[in-house]
Amino acid sequence: MEYIFNGKQVVINFSENYCKNEIEVLNSQCFYDVLSRYIDHLYKTENQAFLPLFKHLPKEKVTPIMVRLFKLIFSLSFKDIEALENADSFIKKVLEKKSILYDFVQDFYNYWRRIERYSIVLSRVTRDGVEASSFIQAQSQFNDIVLSTYRTISEKIYGEKFPIYRQLPAGVNASLLLSKNEWMSKDSPYNFLAKCEAIEQIVIRPPFISYSAKNKRTGTYPEVKENPIYRIKDNFDSKSYYCYAAKVGSSLAYIYFHRDYMAHGITIGNLFEFVPLKACRNQKPDLLYIFGGDYDGESEFYYDKENDIYVGLAPHNDSIDYFGYMKKMLLTLYNTKMIDAGNLPIHGACVKITMNDGRKKNVVIMGDSGAGKSESLEALSEMAGDNISAQLTIFDDMGTFKIENDEVIAYGTEIGAFVRLDDMTSGYAYREMDRAIFMNPDKINSRLVIPCATYSQIMAGEKVDMFLYANNYDEECESEVEFYKTADEAKQIFIRGARRAKGTTQEIGMTESFFANPFGPVQRENQTRVIIDKVFDKLFETNIPVGVLHTRLAVPGMEHDGPRLAAKKLFELIEEK
Repeated sequence: MEYIFNGKQVVINFSENYCKNEIEVLNSQCFYDVLSRYIDHLYKTENQAFLPLFKHLPKEKVTPIMVRLFKLIFSLSFKDIEALENADSFIKKVLEKKSILYDFVQDFYNYWRRIERYSIVLSRVTRDGVEASSFIQAQSQFNDIVLSTYRTISEKIYGEKFPIYRQLPAGVNASLLLSKNEWMSKDSPYNFLAKCEAIEQIVIRPPFISYSAKNKRTGTYPEVKENPIYRIKDNFDSKSYYCYAAKVGSSLAYIYFHRDYMAHGITIGNLFEFVPLKACRNQKPDLLYIFGGDYDGESEFYYDKENDIYVGLAPHNDSIDYFGYMKKMLLTLYNTKMIDAGNLPIHGACVKITMNDGRKKNVVIMGDSGAGKSESLEALSEMAGDNISAQLTIFDDMGTFKIENDEVIAYGTEIGAFVRLDDMTSGYAYREMDRAIFMNPDKINSRLVIPCATYSQIMAGEKVDMFLYANNYDEECESEVEFYKTADEAKQIFIRGARRAKGTTQEIGMTESFFANPFGPVQRENQTRVIIDKVFDKLFETNIPVGVLHTRLAVPGMEHDGPRLAAKKLFELIEEK
């Protein structure tokens, strides 16, 4: 395929056909189809600003004649076009309405830029395409060619050169270099995935902004007794899926996502460590997730004991068109694997703080979605300012506690953070614009995904120095930070997992979730309780402070002051020698 265009996004195969100049852009079928879709949009919305341009022409002839007009404008002057004896009378009438035509071109250009635009390059050389060696260069050149096409036509209609030029991303938002990774044997139940292309490299042109059908996640993932891949194996279209190899914590994960969810598949790169194909080729994964399978049903997971693979599957429909569904299933698979290995998954955030005098403190704040973990740590970072020499995020959403050398050690799972913008400071998004991926930025529960640490940093293993439960609902408290005297007292609060919902999921009001973690502990409750006892006993045995942090994030009017006050008290405790 040379390209796929579904109205929301376009995926262009640079290996099949690559536009090397402006005329090839105007001659391309993709340009024709995008223009045709745009003109259909004008008719559907009964746009009175531009439809007068076409009032003397049948609708089916508008697109081909406008393509011809653009080619003429690009190649000739207005006088030369008007002098052409074979020029269509419609073209001459359109040229008489330069101001409307100019606005039409600007609106069409904006329509193109609102589409999510991706390119793919196969690492095998093809006849009219791009070689893998010029993969990065090809994306930049294509951007310049599209921009030049737009500017040349616009300036000719405008009548003079623009006084100001803005170097907007006009080509593709991201590009994928693809290859093969046939990690399974011929008799493997997973051999139907062998023909899928695997990602070798990604280039993203920021700011990267995507919109999804949903802007919050609902429910948890049930574990099933039969491998769900048999639901989709027989009708699996391998050409429609791309595989992203990632490190989720200590596990190797292969995420096969349908191209209709390209934005989610690319966003993974900001959250989980990318594994180059040379490092995992022919290697079996620990976790396998197929996102966008062709079946009717809910998302579910399964432990394939025979092959030692934790398998997740999500259907192809609007109900899962939100990045949280891709992220949380991967965490469910990983957490389940950790529990089976005797380790404790922590739904929370861990930060390593280095004081100016060289002292280091590792603080873990646990809580379900919307409890105020990230907000409090961001407030802590702003408040501490020059009083600390470094602050490193070990994990922002999910981590793991292991007992090693008679101590509780924290490990991360993700190299990035999936941050809810509504509750962050107003300048946060602007500070991270150059490397963040934005999701639904103009909606409630808008998010950004941003890298926070390197893989070696999150997997180094940090001794837990303070463990707090994020309480976002109590309006009054004696102190923003309160500590428990016994392990049983602490376990009661942590296991209850109470919070007031903040609109990040479908829940409303006060809710409870076992150990504040619906992604593994809920599915393995009995096993998890045994591990909780061991970990909390070890924390109190080694005199590690365990308590509650009152973020008050869900208290009306305290959305910003609550985390700020909590951070202030927390920093005072950290400063104490």
